[in-house]
Amino acid sequence: MRTIHTRKRTAAVGATVTAVLALALTACGGDGSGTKSEGPADSAAKTAASAGASQPAGSDKNTDTATTGGSAKTVTSGTGTSKSGTANAGTTTGGNTSDSYAYKHPCKSADLSVRVYAREGSATQQVIEVNNTGANACGLSYFPRVSLGSASAKDHSGDITPLVPGGLGGAPAYPVKPKNAAIAVIDLNPSGADGALTWINELNVLADGDHMPNAEQLNFPLGPDVKVLDPKLGLYRSTIADAVSSMEQADSKS
Repeated sequence: MRTIHTRKRTAAVGATVTAVLALALTACGGDGSGTKSEGPADSAAKTAASAGASQPAGSDKNTDTATTGGSAKTVTSGTGTSKSGTANAGTTTGGNTSDSYAYKHPCKSADLSVRVYAREGSATQQVIEVNNTGANACGLSYFPRVSLGSASAKDHSGDITPLVPGGLGGAPAYPVKPKNAAIAVIDLNPSGADGALTWINELNVLADGDHMPNAEQLNFPLGPDVKVLDPKLGLYRSTIADAVSSMEQADSKS
């Protein structure tokens, strides 16, 4: 009878151990795998970590792109190549971009890139585009200093200067932020009348006539068959359309 009693006790202990193991498995996962199921917080954390790992080091989704002042386009007809006095193009981040800073800091030629090109849809208008390639905002005169003459002339005292808008006043300068452009439009022959000058083949541009020396003037070929009569130049604006509107108001000698 002792032997039988011992076997019953052993069977009871075994059953108890089995029940305990079953409870342990249930607490660890409930599916018999032994792996704890992820809750919502754990899953979100893993997703965020995975996204961070897949993003290249130092990348920034809010990277600025460069602009050229609204509807300005890269056009080469009748202009030759762009002129620039800078090797600093593209270094345009981390600077001071406020207008108040620009008012106190005139633009330097080394931080500008100047282009001249024919305005699309017009036979007589040229676009003067001054791009700020520097790291900071800077200020320009209200309009570029422009003259029209012959590339072969030794004496430029007879060069033609355009009319500009009168009654100017307000801010001390035209502010240009980094990666942005100041745009002016000149119409070489607004009326299209007969008697236009035909010896002119060059457009001379000084981006800031108030602060830059004459030596920093740039010369742009206009191409053949150019006719110039009572030219008009507008103020710097941020778009070609606004620059054209300003040019149409030109009524005073610069």
